[in-house]
Amino acid sequence: MMTAVPALAPREAADDSAEFLAGLGRRVRDARARRGLSRKALSLEARVSERYLAQLEAGEGNASVVLLRRVAVALGATLPELLGEGSPEHRLIRRFLDELPPHRLEDALFRLMREFGRDDAARRSRIALVGLRGAGKTTLGHALARELHWPFVELDREIEREAAVGLSELFMLHGQSGYRRIERRCLERVIESHDRLVVAVGGGIVSEPETFHLLLDRCFTVWVKAEPEQHMARVVAQGDFRPMEGSQEAMADLSRILAAREPLYRKADAIVDTSAADPAQSLRELKDLVRA
Repeated sequence: MMTAVPALAPREAADDSAEFLAGLGRRVRDARARRGLSRKALSLEARVSERYLAQLEAGEGNASVVLLRRVAVALGATLPELLGEGSPEHRLIRRFLDELPPHRLEDALFRLMREFGRDDAARRSRIALVGLRGAGKTTLGHALARELHWPFVELDREIEREAAVGLSELFMLHGQSGYRRIERRCLERVIESHDRLVVAVGGGIVSEPETFHLLLDRCFTVWVKAEPEQHMARVVAQGDFRPMEGSQEAMADLSRILAAREPLYRKADAIVDTSAADPAQSLRELKDLVRA
């Protein structure tokens, strides 16, 4: 006699399966975008149908993955553990990280990168300057690259070349998420194609954890820092008078952005404060830091 399958308990019936599948689809879609693959190209490489990929990316993946996840939860395990992914050490590390509260994960990742990531000498062959517009990244980057006889790359210009439109048009066409995907691709390409370089990156790169961690892992990163008033004055000196249209509000916004991003900027290997120093003095400080 066939045993009846028990109905799902209320907790199971109202679980987060839809959220899980939506997140899975989003991660697949983002990973495909980072690699610059069309859905057709990925379907050929993965040997699955385009229809399946479309459903997966739309959050309508096969229910079997949800059932497997339920089994893992019931066993107190994770999907990678059941699938036999990685060594026992990898699985123990995953379990340890899973048990950390969310606010500690970022700190744990940063410590792992600094303790076990690429050695300092390897990272110093690529110097990355990060900070808000008007800090002096481009001026210092050009000057340092000349001193070292290395190429200088401005990541925003690489993004514009790849997108074939200016940054403002890129944001209008593809939004923040589209810009960040292209930014990640361009950064990966620039790093892989240069053994030595000085690169200036946009100040908002710190808000995209994976991209910022890539920068910290592969480059010796310097926060080029200035006071809000200096940022504003230099942007205006570059010919952009838009901040002055609402200068009081713009200054308050700039101060808030700096305050919010400061903990992230401080993860850089070093800091050069250009607020009061002349460019020559800032360059000397930067050269000393890079050669230390």
